[in-house]
Amino acid sequence: MPSSPPNLPSAAPPAARPAALGWRLLALVYDCLPVVAIWFLFSFFVVLAHDGPIRPWSPGFWLQNVALWALTGVYAVASWARGGQTLGMRPWRLRVIGAATPSATRSQLILRYLWSTVSLAAFGLGFAWSLVDPQRRSWHDRLSGTRMVRQPKA
Repeated sequence: MPSSPPNLPSAAPPAARPAALGWRLLALVYDCLPVVAIWFLFSFFVVLAHDGPIRPWSPGFWLQNVALWALTGVYAVASWARGGQTLGMRPWRLRVIGAATPSATRSQLILRYLWSTVSLAAFGLGFAWSLVDPQRRSWHDRLSGTRMVRQPKA
């Protein structure tokens, strides 16, 4: 009677790969939903406190926009710190990690948000850089010491 094969350890799970630009952009579009909800809620309270909308291009207008940018950063950094993912990154299995570690520090994540603002403000060139980078890193990945990876299916 043939003997049964020994219990071989299962193959190691495939490693996460650097995230392609298309996946990053899909996550960015998806993340507009919770961000716009945060903006609406904040703006609602601003209108209540100001007894009406703020006049465009006034100092209050600029202050409100800086506050909205900061709230967006709080959402992004808190999401990345909690599990490496924002809501928009989850469906496509994207995760922010440290350049050489499985997780990024809070200061790296704050730097990532600040530099991603520059990447986007430069007409998206910081994001497009991932098309020519051998490791698919964007400007904000490189400057913050982080990476965005796409995890394999479970």
